[in-house]
Order: sequence, then C-alpha cells, then structure tokens
Amino acid sequence: MTDTADLPREPERPSGWLSPEGIAAARRSLPLLYVDAVPVRVDDSGDVVGVGLLLRVTPEGVMSRALVSGRVMYHERVRDALLRHIEKDLGPVALPQVPPTPQPFTVAEYFPTPGVTPYHDPRQHAVSLAYVVPVTGDCRPQQDALDLAWLTPEEACSEQVQVEMNGGQGLLLRQAMAHVGRMP
Repeated sequence: MTDTADLPREPERPSGWLSPEGIAAARRSLPLLYVDAVPVRVDDSGDVVGVGLLLRVTPEGVMSRALVSGRVMYHERVRDALLRHIEKDLGPVALPQVPPTPQPFTVAEYFPTPGVTPYHDPRQHAVSLAYVVPVTGDCRPQQDALDLAWLTPEEACSEQVQVEMNGGQGLLLRQAMAHVGRMP
C-alpha cells in the first residue's frame, strides 16, 4: 500500500472553474466576460442617494477604491454572476435588487494595452457588462475588500475619489451616475 498522506491534494474547483494555469492561458488568448456593479442606495422615490465603493489594496500595494466586479463563469447567467459577486464583496445580506432580466448601462472593454480604451486591465482583454444595482440590506466588506464607504453621488464623482480608482473604474462610476441622472 502506498502512503499518500504527505502529498498535497489539489483543491476542488466548482464546475466551470479553470485551474490557475488554465485561466492564465485563457487570459492570454481570448477576451473574458465580466460584470461590473455599482452598488447604490435609493430613496423612497427611487433617486440614488448613496454609492458604495470598496477599499482594496492593489497587487502593487496601493490603496484604491473599486466597484464590485468579477468574471461570469461557464454556464452561469449574467444575473447569477451579478448576485454572486455582490454577495462575495458586500456580504450575504446585502439584498441586491437585480431584475429578472438585467440591462447594462454600458459595456466596458478592458485591454491589457493602456490607451486602447479608457479601461485597462494589465492581465487580460475583458468585456464587462456594467450595472447599477440598488442594495437594501446590511453591507459589509468581504473577501479582499478592506472597507466599504457609502458616498453621495457628488462625493463619488469628485476628483479626490476619482484619482483613487484604477483601470477606468472612475469613468465607469461617472457613466453610472449620468445614467441615473445624478452626474454633478
């Protein structure tokens, strides 16, 4: 009998998840589909009164503000990807109000080469469907997010906050606020 207790087991991945090597190869060869979500609080009349921005540390060790964002997995509906990423970043009781057939306010195309579009991701070419998503529950930063700040639309679109956002997400946030009629 062979003793294999000392050998590390490869962690199980959900169906449709690529290995780290597999995702690296895919990122080098084809565009990947993502979702970006701008979490908002709305008042009784449906006007946006707050924007939730995550505080994260970049791989270079820089603090930055970020939107909820992530890949759409193989055989996953866009709506389900939105819900999964919102729960992953804002917690299980964020209570996002995602309609049965969500419509993006824009499509952002991230390129590994800076300057091709206003959106940049050095890892890959990604196409992201961007949504404004009202949340009504208790939101707490999760995963790699250090904090979650609720800002007014004017504060979120201010130059001070915009410079804290990377990869074109500041522009995406401004487009979201223009879409909901809250561009300062």
